[in-house]
Amino acid sequence: MPKRKAAIAVGGVAALGAAALLLPNANASQDKASGAAGTARTLKAADASDLSARLQKALGDALAGSYYDSSKQQLVVNVVGGDKNVIVQAEKAGAAVRQVDNSTAELASAARTLKSKATVPGTAWAVDPRTNKVVVTADSTVTGAKWDRVQSTVSGLGSGMATLKRSAGTFKTFVSGGDAIFSQVQGGNVRCSLGFNVTASDGSPAFLTAGHCGVAAKQWSDSQNGQPIATVDQATFPGEGDFSLVKYDDPNTQAPSEVNAGNGQTVQINQAVDATVGQTVFRMGSTTGLHNGQVTGLDATVNFQSETDPNGVDTVTGLIQTNVCAEAGDSGGSLFTQDGGAVGLTSGGSGDCTSGGETFFQPVTAALQATGATLGDGGTGAGGQAGAGDQSGAGAGDQAGAGDQSGAGAGDQAGAGDQSGAGAGDQAGAGDQAGAGDQAGAGDQAGAGDQAGGDQIGGGADPSATAGGGQSGTGEGTGAGDQSGAGDGSSSVTGSH
Repeated sequence: MPKRKAAIAVGGVAALGAAALLLPNANASQDKASGAAGTARTLKAADASDLSARLQKALGDALAGSYYDSSKQQLVVNVVGGDKNVIVQAEKAGAAVRQVDNSTAELASAARTLKSKATVPGTAWAVDPRTNKVVVTADSTVTGAKWDRVQSTVSGLGSGMATLKRSAGTFKTFVSGGDAIFSQVQGGNVRCSLGFNVTASDGSPAFLTAGHCGVAAKQWSDSQNGQPIATVDQATFPGEGDFSLVKYDDPNTQAPSEVNAGNGQTVQINQAVDATVGQTVFRMGSTTGLHNGQVTGLDATVNFQSETDPNGVDTVTGLIQTNVCAEAGDSGGSLFTQDGGAVGLTSGGSGDCTSGGETFFQPVTAALQATGATLGDGGTGAGGQAGAGDQSGAGAGDQAGAGDQSGAGAGDQAGAGDQSGAGAGDQAGAGDQAGAGDQAGAGDQAGAGDQAGGDQIGGGADPSATAGGGQSGTGEGTGAGDQSGAGDGSSSVTGSH
């Protein structure tokens, strides 16, 4: 039996705007000049993130956060108290410096106050270094006494320390409607998206997805009602993160480090990177395809309505906040940069890809550290790991440390139009796909909303309910051009078994 080809394959319908921004410039550098000592350097986002980490390590609490100014392509760091020594060091390193009022310790104290006094379902907060404040968001379910409680707490912190805003939607985990990975549980089916292929600490092939997916189901398949191909090894949700490590049952599974960006295009994932506020990021999801936006906050706390206790709350900490849209079925999907940096795993949020909203992601760097996994295939194929933050020039498979891959295998995805519906990590490698006419073409998926409502485990949905589309939720493609809806990604999942 041939080895299974496991790739990060998600919905084939991509947002054209995001694709146009991502694909032509996937390998383009944004560096323009190094700049003289004492002046802000022009940096690409990944280098700005590295510089921010180095300055934070060197200067500690003297800094009060940093962000990436995409219009000037500069890293901006916040300094409290006008310490000239700190300012000189930051400027010599190439950052732009501004003086602010709130220190890191003060902002952290405000977050602790919110945790103790305003932890109600439908709220979230994160530090915004651009405003030097804690931004608190309350969704549409926070009303009456709950709203008064949150508003009073924020007001008590002072207008110079925190702000409160409304979200039109409802904070929830994005679980139903995807076509990437499937599991059958009591009361219905669960669907999530595969995030990034990794190698577990014992050398076995695995992948990362959302923690609430791993908590919801133990075994996962690449097709509706199919035999399991992977088993959850570790899962964290709620608590300090939202991530799962899922090991492939077949130890010979090949798991290339790449993201399917739709339309036959892939992005090689070279390394795990920390997010920077202001950075442009891309999200690929099995329901909504490719979308892009900006990071708006770090170390976010989100209070989801509990999925097991109607009166409870599932609090998750340490997340990335963005304005990238997402919808049900995108949970666990990949958040990445245009130059191949793995940033996050889709957790949850509010809104949709029509009205927008806030979304939250599990940092990949934290998930790798917690699980002991490394990106890619651990050196058995293309893409050995480089040292953290430093992309290695070593050849494929030359593992130099943990965290950042030096490359990724090419040619493991199906050609344009050759995928039979964007399988969950199961694209055929070059030469492995069926000949022309033997597979379903792009756009063969059922329209969004045509799967069973029982696929959703968040928000208290009745798992036995059926969505308005009335379809049983198999997600099977109907044939070339036979798309039953808007092409939102409920396509069939196939793999080269």
